[in-house]
Amino acid sequence: MQPIASVADQLGIPRDLLEPYGRHITKIRLDVLERFPERRGKLILVTGITPTTSGEGKTVNTIGLTQGLAKLGHRAVAALREPSLGPIFGQKGGATGGGRASLEPSAKINLHFTGDFHAITAANNLLAALIDTHFHFGNARRLDANDIQWPRAMDMNDRALRRVATGLGGSEAGPARETGFIITAASEIMAILALSDSRADLRRRLGAIVIGFNYEGKPVTAADLDAVGPMMVLLNEAILPNLVQTTEGAPAIVHCGPFANIAHGTSSVLAQRIGLHVADYVVNETGFAADLGAEKFFDLVMPMCGHVPDAAVVIVTLKALRAQGGSPEAAVEQGLPNLERHVANLRHWGVTPVVALNRFPGDTTSDLDRVLAHCRHDGVEAAIAEGYAKGGEGMIDLAGKVVCAAAQSHQGHVRPLYGREQPLEAKITEIATKVYGAKDVIFKPAARRRLHRFAELGYGSQPVCIAKTQFSFTDDPKVMGAPTGWTLTISDAMLSAGAGFVVPIAGSVMLMPGLGRTSQAHKLDVDDLGNVMGMG
Repeated sequence: MQPIASVADQLGIPRDLLEPYGRHITKIRLDVLERFPERRGKLILVTGITPTTSGEGKTVNTIGLTQGLAKLGHRAVAALREPSLGPIFGQKGGATGGGRASLEPSAKINLHFTGDFHAITAANNLLAALIDTHFHFGNARRLDANDIQWPRAMDMNDRALRRVATGLGGSEAGPARETGFIITAASEIMAILALSDSRADLRRRLGAIVIGFNYEGKPVTAADLDAVGPMMVLLNEAILPNLVQTTEGAPAIVHCGPFANIAHGTSSVLAQRIGLHVADYVVNETGFAADLGAEKFFDLVMPMCGHVPDAAVVIVTLKALRAQGGSPEAAVEQGLPNLERHVANLRHWGVTPVVALNRFPGDTTSDLDRVLAHCRHDGVEAAIAEGYAKGGEGMIDLAGKVVCAAAQSHQGHVRPLYGREQPLEAKITEIATKVYGAKDVIFKPAARRRLHRFAELGYGSQPVCIAKTQFSFTDDPKVMGAPTGWTLTISDAMLSAGAGFVVPIAGSVMLMPGLGRTSQAHKLDVDDLGNVMGMG
């Protein structure tokens, strides 16, 4: 690994704008945007087809593509989300790439890093404690204990905390009520921090958090409880993006980690903006497939921050194509309709897609060639991606195609799917019919009541962030391919007023995962020299 100041030198960031965390990690001061006030770079969005449970390698390809662009002589930086401890000790394991397309120092990034997740957890739980304190000392805001929307958070999978009772043990413990924990990545404060473009914006968004409703049905905010100042103190360092490096010494800005279903699923606005102001290309990963992470970027993030993508990379694997075809033994051709819809959706937003066929050791040349031939027939550029095995060298072909696509982009053609002033139900219907392939949307009574309530309270112009399964275009994770003629069911809705969006819920959404019978936690250990083992 290079000293982190040398990595910053690649981006032209001077040492006085760095807040080092040891030799290989640094935070970047927000003053960098005053020193470099103009956007110079192009934004490359990394997404994928509908994934399998093991994922299709978006992080590996984001890192590998950044290294490939550097091999071509461009100043490139990756923009990635921070790993969450829950998945690391749960099913997924480490989230810093793999092979020759990894982030370093991987163990530190995967674990406590610079403490951002801990700060977000603390801010979330401070607000929860202030709510219960408000009840204890008279409830001047007349909060309805049965209509509190704010949970506690913890960055670990723990199914026993999904629903808990607090205030037990008498009057000194506060009013007895039912609440629960969510994982930190699902906290609204995570989404708020990721979307804030300054400390002033962070302050405004924290104050707008709706923690619940009073007896008259009016919203009560974090500002009403005088909670903003102490939360700002906890988040004062966490708002600064983190700079690390790849296995080949390319720069990577890793900051925030919002879920891609309950929230928008991409790195922070500040991470992207700093990259766009100091680099030629910012390679920005979005969560899950293009119907989730990419849709939310175009329809939610882009209108908020103005970061218009110049090209999109769609990660494809033979394994995922077979899964979308119905079984692990299916012919890859059976899963191609899923790829076709994702490509068509990206074109609908006005961005040029490039397919990255992520190669695995057991993949046959004939199967790979069939997918490449299909892409050529569909008029989309495609390349084999071998970042895991070969690093940047294995991504040069893809990088060249991405550069060409970005050079031909017209940012004026890239637009969100719906207008801000459309009703919430209309926005949901636009996404369901034009992105998911649904014929219609059914709103259950509870969902319709909440959406109408949010609109009446003045939140109707906010974008929607539909929470649904990542394993299907539909709200049923078992439905593969690219189905049409089906009906999306919206069962409920939540308000994330501070983050600035409404969350319609389709199907079951898990905000506090549990550990499996044999989890990644059982594979992790430390040797006598302090080296972490089993993180990959």
